[in-house]
Amino acid sequence: MKLIIHGGFFSESDTNQETKKAKQDALSEIATASWQFLQSHTALETVAYAVSLLEDNLLFNAGLGSQIQSDGKVRLSASIMDGKTQKFAGVINIQDVQHPVQIASLLLQYEDSVLSGDGAIDFARKNDYPYFDPVTPQRQSEYEEKLNQRNNKGTVGCVALDASGDLAAATSTGGKGFEIPSRVSDSATVAGNYANGFAGISCTGVGEDIVSVALSARIVTRVTDGFTLKDACDKSFAELKAINGFAGVIGIAANGEIYHKDSHPYMVWASFDGTLQVFN
Repeated sequence: MKLIIHGGFFSESDTNQETKKAKQDALSEIATASWQFLQSHTALETVAYAVSLLEDNLLFNAGLGSQIQSDGKVRLSASIMDGKTQKFAGVINIQDVQHPVQIASLLLQYEDSVLSGDGAIDFARKNDYPYFDPVTPQRQSEYEEKLNQRNNKGTVGCVALDASGDLAAATSTGGKGFEIPSRVSDSATVAGNYANGFAGISCTGVGEDIVSVALSARIVTRVTDGFTLKDACDKSFAELKAINGFAGVIGIAANGEIYHKDSHPYMVWASFDGTLQVFN
């Protein structure tokens, strides 16, 4: 059993060591709790659980405390993929919910498994997900002052390998902040979140860059074709560099290989495979 999570990027220009320490502590706590959860649950259940914890943490840009779009509204996107069944589900630009990843998880049971906008909200309400305002005073202040705090940018995600050898991946985002209303990121697409029987990947970074190279699906396809996870990531990032792309990934292969890579030195992550490891 193995597990890895991420919480976006930490700006290299930020000298606030308290913020860095807070993210290290939060990721350590969430990775440990999710590892314990994995002991008695499937990979699919675990990635939804881990990303829900990340969505509840104010330090990360997903769920509570997400970035505000240019019209003053928060729109959330999340997805989940079951490597065993190859089923993908997601919500795009959903509003006023606490855990978009849980709604995406529920959609795995439906034929129409990716919903956007008002349809996603209606689905959430019909399934007893209540109104929830994800805007925090800090985010409102940043919006009013037309600021965009870089060290909280990025998505959150989790990839897990369970005791049965099954893989799953989940990703959630609050967007980049001040974007055109209803912009679609990579997080609820197979470019940003993908898993099969060979590997699982969750991405963070600039959504448009990740979509342009179909990053998650590209890496997983290469592992399926015989690449190691590291080699698949390295080759895919070389191709990302060709378009000056900006991204980070976490991943696990079916053979237990666990790996993370980014085009920026401060992606924040934590992994647990019996021993906890955290970015530094």
